Amino acid sequence: MTTTFETQRTALADVVAIPVTPFAEDGSVDPAAHRALLRRLLDGGVRTLTPNGNTGEFYALTPQERQLVTELTIDEAGERAMILVGVGHDVPTAVASARHARERGAGMVMVHQPVHPYVSQSGWVDYHRAIAEAVPELGVVPYIRNAQLHGVRLAELADACPNVIGVKYAVPDAARFAAFARDAGLDRFVWVAGLAEPYAPSYFSAGATGFTSGLVNVAPSVSLNMIEALRSGDYPAAMKVWEQIRRFEELRAANGSANNVTVVKEALASLGLCRRDVRPPSRQLPEDERAEVAAIAAGWSI
Repeated sequence: MTTTFETQRTALADVVAIPVTPFAEDGSVDPAAHRALLRRLLDGGVRTLTPNGNTGEFYALTPQERQLVTELTIDEAGERAMILVGVGHDVPTAVASARHARERGAGMVMVHQPVHPYVSQSGWVDYHRAIAEAVPELGVVPYIRNAQLHGVRLAELADACPNVIGVKYAVPDAARFAAFARDAGLDRFVWVAGLAEPYAPSYFSAGATGFTSGLVNVAPSVSLNMIEALRSGDYPAAMKVWEQIRRFEELRAANGSANNVTVVKEALASLGLCRRDVRPPSRQLPEDERAEVAAIAAGWSI
C-alpha cells in the first residue's frame, strides 16, 4: 500500500513553529520550562512543531539533548500537533536521529542543510536520499538554504523517495523560489516559506502554503493571524501583520542573523516565560537593547 502522507502535508501548510530550547541556570536543558512553552504554543492554536530547529539551537545541542528535546515535544504534544523533528550533521547521525524520531512517534523529519563546505548537486541528493530511505514511514522535508541548488534535483530525490513531501525553502529571493518550485514541481510538494513571517506574503504569492516561525514562541496569535490572512488571499491584512512584526524580525536578522534566537529568548524572558540564556556562538543581548525587545513583546496581543 502506498502511503499518501496527507495528514503530514496538511500540517506543513500551516504555521510551522520552531520552539526555543530553554536552559536552566546550570546551562542544561530545562524540561519543565520546555514543557510550559510547548503547552503555551498548543493552547495558542499551534498544530505543527519542529523540535531541534535553528530557533531551538540545534547546532549547539549535544546528541543526547537533541533526543531529549524530541521526546519532550512528542510527549507534551500528544495528539494535539504534528511533530517535524530536525535532523542533520553527518549521514549516520542524521539517520540515527530520524529513526529515534520514528520510534518515539513523530510524523516527519526536517533535514537541516548539509554544513559540509563542499556540496555538489548530486551529493545533495545522495545525502537526503540516505536519510529518507532509512525512514520510509516518515514524511521528509529538506531545509534548503543553498541558492545554487536546482529544482530538478529535488524532483530527482522525490522520484527515488516518495516520502519527500515538502520543502522548507529559505533562500531570500522570491523570484528564485518561484522558479525553483516550478522546476521541482509546484503541486508535487508542500512549500513552506522557511524565512518566516517577513517573507511569507511574497512566498505565498509564488506558491507557498505554510511558513516557519520563531516569533510564534512569543505571540502565537500574531503568526496565526498572518496565515489566516494569507489563506484567504487578503494580502493587505497580511501586510498589516507584517508591519506589526517588522522591527522584531529586523532585530533578529541584523548582522547576519546573529541574534536570531537571542531576540526571541529575550522577548520570552521579558514576559517571564524562560531564561534569556543562549549558547555560543550566539550571545545574550546587551542591556541597552533589551528594553526595545521587551516593549515590542509587551505591545503584542499575547
